Amino acid sequence: MQGFDADVLRWLGVLWGKSPEKAAGRMNLLVSHLVDAAAVGELLWDHFLAPSTRAWLDEVAGGPGRGRVLLAWLCGVHDCGKATPAHQRLWPEGARAVREAGLSWHEPTAAKHRWRHDRAGGFLLRSVLSDAGWSPEQVEWVWPLVAGHHGLFPAEGQLPEPRRAQGQLRGEGNWPRVQQELVRWFTQALGFAGVGAVQPVSVPSRAAQLHVSGLVVMADWIASDEHHFVGVDDLDEVSMEAARKRAGRAWAELGLRGGWGSLTAPASGVFEARFGHAPRDSQLAVLEAARAMQAPGLLVVEAPMGEGKTKAALVAAEELAARFGADGVFVGMPTQATSDPMFSQVRSWAGAIDAGLAGQVALLHGKRMFNKEWTALLAADAELDRRFAGVDEYGMHCGDDEYGLAAVSQAPADAVAERQAPAQWFLGSKRGLLCPFVVGTIDQLLFAATRTKHVMLRTAGLAGKVVILDEVHAADVYMSQFLREGLRWLGQAGVPVVLLSATLPPSQRREFIDAYLLGAASKEEAAFPAPPEPVGYPRVTAAWLDDDRAAPRFDVREAAAWRPDVPVEVEILSEQMLGAGSTTEQRRAALDAGDRAVADLLEQWLAVGGCALVIRNTVARAQSTFAELQARFGDDVRLLHARLTVQARADRTEDCLQLLGPPPKPGDDPRPPRPARLILVATQLAEQSFDVDTDLLVTDLAPIDLLLQRIGRLHRHAGTVRPSSVEQPRVVVTGFDDTGDRPPRLLYASEKIYGRYLLLRTAAEVSRARETGWRIPTVVPELVDRVYSGQPLVPEGWVEAETAARTDWEQEQSARAAGATPFLLTRLGEHEAPTLEGLHSDGVSGGGSESLMEAVVRDGERGVEVILVVADGDRYRTLAGRALGPNGEVPDGVLDEVLGATVRLPPTLSQAAVQECRVLPGWQGHPWLRYSLALELDGQHRKKLGETVVRYDTELGLVEETKQ
Repeated sequence: MQGFDADVLRWLGVLWGKSPEKAAGRMNLLVSHLVDAAAVGELLWDHFLAPSTRAWLDEVAGGPGRGRVLLAWLCGVHDCGKATPAHQRLWPEGARAVREAGLSWHEPTAAKHRWRHDRAGGFLLRSVLSDAGWSPEQVEWVWPLVAGHHGLFPAEGQLPEPRRAQGQLRGEGNWPRVQQELVRWFTQALGFAGVGAVQPVSVPSRAAQLHVSGLVVMADWIASDEHHFVGVDDLDEVSMEAARKRAGRAWAELGLRGGWGSLTAPASGVFEARFGHAPRDSQLAVLEAARAMQAPGLLVVEAPMGEGKTKAALVAAEELAARFGADGVFVGMPTQATSDPMFSQVRSWAGAIDAGLAGQVALLHGKRMFNKEWTALLAADAELDRRFAGVDEYGMHCGDDEYGLAAVSQAPADAVAERQAPAQWFLGSKRGLLCPFVVGTIDQLLFAATRTKHVMLRTAGLAGKVVILDEVHAADVYMSQFLREGLRWLGQAGVPVVLLSATLPPSQRREFIDAYLLGAASKEEAAFPAPPEPVGYPRVTAAWLDDDRAAPRFDVREAAAWRPDVPVEVEILSEQMLGAGSTTEQRRAALDAGDRAVADLLEQWLAVGGCALVIRNTVARAQSTFAELQARFGDDVRLLHARLTVQARADRTEDCLQLLGPPPKPGDDPRPPRPARLILVATQLAEQSFDVDTDLLVTDLAPIDLLLQRIGRLHRHAGTVRPSSVEQPRVVVTGFDDTGDRPPRLLYASEKIYGRYLLLRTAAEVSRARETGWRIPTVVPELVDRVYSGQPLVPEGWVEAETAARTDWEQEQSARAAGATPFLLTRLGEHEAPTLEGLHSDGVSGGGSESLMEAVVRDGERGVEVILVVADGDRYRTLAGRALGPNGEVPDGVLDEVLGATVRLPPTLSQAAVQECRVLPGWQGHPWLRYSLALELDGQHRKKLGETVVRYDTELGLVEETKQ
């Protein structure tokens, strides 16, 4: 390359980026890694970025085509901080070569201190860019991309080397010159005349900066793959042309790609083409609202259970993607169990758009290895991805490469074949959202709203997509803080969002709309006008900002439900509730009496057959009720709750969906006939996104929105033939003591879960409905609004109790909301900050594993997960009886069985489990098991934890037997 003297070329020829141990046996020059990463950045532009992302990058860079080379430059310059003694001294052989080339330092002083190369890069780049004539505002948003490329954005004051290093980590003498020339050499290699020519013409939003940061990390990780990017130790061999060849081969072998690219807006007949049926009025209203949006915005869809909200949202996503340049979707569900059926639905929809897209849909949650459809897809690609065995979003931790010494992967040169599943690279730690199409828990979006390490990868995964979030009413006050923070960032990033709910309180709708619009306006606060209140149901509210991003615009639509109102009869089955002074025997007797009352009721209503759902608010109540019902009804009873092993839970869920799910579609595998009689006893798992149709519902009292969700499982599917005794939909509410004019006595466990205030107000509505019933779905929004609005509702004799309960509830809500604040991505008062500088200056929240992250975004205690094994003398067996090694070693073919015995303990046993359970010696080197605690059961499947004896029963699941 012209314009560089012999000294500079000699220095660039020895500065190393990776040692031979981390570059396939051959040292990799620093400049080689820079051009490799830049070449990957070009491929990200060509084959991964959404059209909307390319458009704003071009705008920032100064015109069409300039965004591509700017992105490549940003991806490559990230490691400029390695041109310092702080890094060059870390590999002794490389350090000698650097010293011999005339770049020296005082080793005794340098050895006493550390200076991270990412922070060093941010520090040096500020000087290099300023000297090149960059304006301060451009310098200030670019240097954090370099300083934060290992996952944390420091404050400006955290950049300089330690004072006591006396310049020996930054370098003196020839070091400042080589640092300037390194950036200039790399810049010219990309075709720029000089560093000054790279300067952007505008500053992107903070969300866009975080998006670019994620792309920089992505390029760095791909270019650090030592198989595809073998070390280059001769400067004469380093060039962009060679880097592009290496990057192209790596890209092809890794199977990386974006989504659908440019999408055509859906035409008439789209519902028939995607789903095989004509659209319902409410679905057309959703699509028309999406068409009315003049800019990316928020679409809130409120419609009854079973109305087809998800299908409408997917078609709306096509419209929004076509108009605003999105390249894929993320569908967030409330739970892992609800994510699995949605995964199948999204794959079917994507395949109807383009057959090749079905294989690009990723399932993203911690138990996806038990989803048969997902594991079958991965098995089809096993030979392509053998090198990634055991690498999972939650199962394998690649470690944090703070100093650039660790390789990201070790890939074989396998032949490239067509993939049946997303590229395995996307499924590594922290990368799942980068897949073009993702179905997972809403936690994935909530994680993106936390101040965690590598949060930029989650942002890069969401930006450029359409985001669909189902059952958003399920977010409590604590989770809502993260959801609103996420909506702020998505609004600022211009990501279209669709929120779905059947029972959304009006105040929550307004909060979500405000959060999105504030983000879109890049405002901490603003006096936006309130959106019009929708009147009908189903209803759709669209919100976006005008062209000046100053004022909101709204489009509100209503539609008729696809089926007429169903009159639901409401009954109360009063249950004796004992006070705090009652004995264990008295509580047991009361519980048994309640179970017998439910069994008597079911014997009455199901005398000639029918299918009933019984929902209990705790696992212990569900287990007790199941035992009573099984004694009466035998094999006609099923049990589903969260303290089953993950394999048993998955199998039982599938069994329920087969027996009670929607009718099969043309081409589906045949299903067993609907049983003549079936009783499903479940906990809140059956509350939402659980597509079963039952004839009768018996449920513990819950807040009105959740109670209505449970009613959504009642007479759900049209055309189902029902016995005459249950032709009329009926819900029987129990779990409280109906005392007439006096405040009801509530189940203590229900009060702990939901709070007394909302339960009292819901009980008042239930009591009133005994006379009139409920016309579902028309009455749904009215009921939710009345209970949550605070308007007078309860009988006069309850008012004093309700007032006290409301005071307690409001205090608790405030405390829980405040509890989320320390973990939010943006601190209060910083939503208008112009750059990413200091985003992590106060540290990080949470951790990398799913369980640690869940503890951040979901309030309340969560039980520890353990794997159940049977300790058989000096050997171990699986729960099903298969032999393990003497130290728990897992033979081939038994791993799925071992992992399938994972169960979550009650929170009250978590501390004892952590203290008394261990990782078996034979698991400590295993990629899937090395962090898993084993609960070692005896031959009767019992174990004492602390003062409690637990037993695993194949029918009941984990049972707390006694407290010693």
